[in-house]
Amino acid sequence: MLLEKLISQFETLWPDADKEDWDKPGLMIGSPSQEITKVLLTVDVTGEVLREAVELGCQLVVSHHPMFLRGAFEFSDLGFKGANSSFAIRNNLAVFAAHTNADFQVDGVTQSLAKALGLENLSPLVATNGHVVLGQMPKALTLLDFARSVAKRIPAVAQGVKVSGDPERLISKVAVLAGAGDGYLTAVAQSDADLYITSDLRHHPAQDFAEQAKLSSGPALMDISHWAAEWVWLESAKAQLAKLNSQVEFVVSEINTDPWTFAVMQ
Repeated sequence: MLLEKLISQFETLWPDADKEDWDKPGLMIGSPSQEITKVLLTVDVTGEVLREAVELGCQLVVSHHPMFLRGAFEFSDLGFKGANSSFAIRNNLAVFAAHTNADFQVDGVTQSLAKALGLENLSPLVATNGHVVLGQMPKALTLLDFARSVAKRIPAVAQGVKVSGDPERLISKVAVLAGAGDGYLTAVAQSDADLYITSDLRHHPAQDFAEQAKLSSGPALMDISHWAAEWVWLESAKAQLAKLNSQVEFVVSEINTDPWTFAVMQ
């Protein structure tokens, strides 16, 4: 199948019009006239992922994070962006990204995470323009037991699952945002959620949220790996794409692209 036809299918699932203003999804490398028979799905485009794609016989990598989201000013092989780009081009490997335009769709990145965690009756948190999803636990669990369940349902990473709150607190309604979500801490704090799950939480916003929660019985907080939170979407994307056509094989990369490789505890 020509890449241009696949891109038209991507547009039906992840419309470019739905991206955030600052975002840069779409075709990163390659020609719309390329023939595609096999596609590798990944969260991040790394050198290891590109080599995996070539070894598997793929002609296209579909990533969540764009290769060039932040400015690049040189593409020599001395820098990783240049080296990765050169490798892809030399191996006739196209690269396409679906980022914020995939985040908030039905069965998109955040909904896929919420479903993977066992949440039901999903609905948008209105104050966040749908960026945060609210879900209901089938049965209330303590915060500690739910954290253990989350750790088993997402890929293991060095940081584990970090939690702020009373371990014995019962958790029933959960707010979820896959990826970096501290921009929505205030909106979630004002909701009736028992817990907010997101990634990339900085010290001061997380501490302020936790301190306020102690005063007002606000939500507990859970910080999970950005990569692990978004990796679970890949299987959903694979199923959606496979349903659209049977001429192309879609494969989910098993490579862990989380930047942290190990943690040391005292």
